[in-house]
Amino acid sequence: MRMWVWEKLSASKWLDAWEDRFHGNPNFVVHVLKGGKTLRVEVFCETKKDAEAIVERFGGRVKRLKNADWQKPVTVPPPLKIRDRFLVTQEDSERKLKSLAKEHAGREVISIPPEMAFGTGDHATTSTCLRFLVDIGRERGSGWSCADLGCGTGLLAVAAAKLGADPVFACDFDPFAVTVTERNAERNGTPGIRVEEIDILKWKPRKAYDVVLANIFSTVLIQAFPVISKVVRPGGDLVLSGILASQAWDVFEAAAAHGFGFPQVVKKGKWVTARGGWMSDLVARQT
Repeated sequence: MRMWVWEKLSASKWLDAWEDRFHGNPNFVVHVLKGGKTLRVEVFCETKKDAEAIVERFGGRVKRLKNADWQKPVTVPPPLKIRDRFLVTQEDSERKLKSLAKEHAGREVISIPPEMAFGTGDHATTSTCLRFLVDIGRERGSGWSCADLGCGTGLLAVAAAKLGADPVFACDFDPFAVTVTERNAERNGTPGIRVEEIDILKWKPRKAYDVVLANIFSTVLIQAFPVISKVVRPGGDLVLSGILASQAWDVFEAAAAHGFGFPQVVKKGKWVTARGGWMSDLVARQT
């Protein structure tokens, strides 16, 4: 069977970024080269077109592997249970989805097949965001507005719509993520989600939202607070994730400088997720 591989050399300091970008893709491989300062990242693809699509986004090169003894992985990770509300799966077979719905009666099934966009649900940052989101949805009921900044696969936006959010806005700087989000919105019966390709650091938002989700790398989050402060309504919820524990203090300091506080913080492994809002609102609730 013919196979193609995309590969790129990278500094070791970007290991976490590469792992996040391709998390959930079983064909992603990282090699730490001699000396430990350099990585070779690879993604094995069935077609040259798939491999070239990665080159367009990340550079690198494509090469053909001859006579490769390789088969497309067919094992799908077990579904993820979110509170007693959702079952998130990477399955996309209609027959298997119906079987999961029957087996897990009472939970709504969300299908997010693994693609070259972040957020299939099994990563600690995404799953913790989902749990916070379910809590928020129960507190707010229906009719609240939501913005998913750095939407990746669109999982959080889809979940928000199913929890009663309307309108729901999603954006990402990666055009492929925008396409994947639109596809997943249709797949999961939430086609009303508005999706745009946006660089959050250059964005000039025209409206604010009741709930804002930002599952973005720490370095971008810190720079993005001037924009985020224009997107969260008074009384709104702000959920942050994608934060390495070693960088959490810097993120919270930057957030505080723009008026945000986070009474709920969850650490899973090396990742931190936080739920909060305007400090003025948090103080008012306590008095």
